[in-house]
Amino acid sequence: MTDPSTTAPHTRRVRPAAIVVLLLTIVLTGFLLALGTWQVQRLFWKLDLIERVEARAHAAPVDAPAAREWPALADPAHYEYRRVKLSGTLLNDKEVQVYTVSDLGPGYWVMTPLRRDDGSNIIVNRGFVPSDKRDPSSRREGEPSGQVEIVGLMRASETGGLFLRTNDPANRRWYSRNIPQISQASGLSGVAPFYVDADATPNPGGLPVGGKTMLTFPNNHLSYAITWYILAAMVIAAGWYVLRNLNAPKSKREED
Repeated sequence: MTDPSTTAPHTRRVRPAAIVVLLLTIVLTGFLLALGTWQVQRLFWKLDLIERVEARAHAAPVDAPAAREWPALADPAHYEYRRVKLSGTLLNDKEVQVYTVSDLGPGYWVMTPLRRDDGSNIIVNRGFVPSDKRDPSSRREGEPSGQVEIVGLMRASETGGLFLRTNDPANRRWYSRNIPQISQASGLSGVAPFYVDADATPNPGGLPVGGKTMLTFPNNHLSYAITWYILAAMVIAAGWYVLRNLNAPKSKREED
């Protein structure tokens, strides 16, 4: 009589370890693919940002927004880097110097309120001065009196600070171009919620040095996306290899 055990079809049992490997492979692959897709989305967002900034920064200057328009400027994405022109009187006695490190070395941004004929105020980043020229008395030529005209780029108020430092108005230590804080320290009211980076038009005496707005943005999203997708493919390949060995017959696994 034939032994039934020798003729019954062999049923391969799925090993618990294989189930764990399969689940890990699915989860990790999904996570890596999501990261890659997110970087692709960031890539298109960054390309759109660069295009908008280039278009605004190199357009013909328009009049800076009037005070009645300021409440509508809630989203910097709608106005930042817009090229504007404005005229008025610089309030040099209310100047604030904000510490920075630029391509010219360590120094300060000279932030000066400009009062327009309608009484409204817009703070202007007139440009960069080196550390030894922080004191306005060392660059009197660069502090004009009377009516001036300025062309520059609209910028949103900053928060935080440089090198994790925060502004200390009481001790005249400034690390961010925080417009509400600067306005309060200057004792001014009716101040625009944005500031204007002056262009590279030379100032008397050569200081401050304007036109230092950073218009280049790092764009590594494509390489990041490719990296995440490659890692996802590697996880799939590794998972397939491990599952192949776990589910192979014992003799086959011993051969591998």
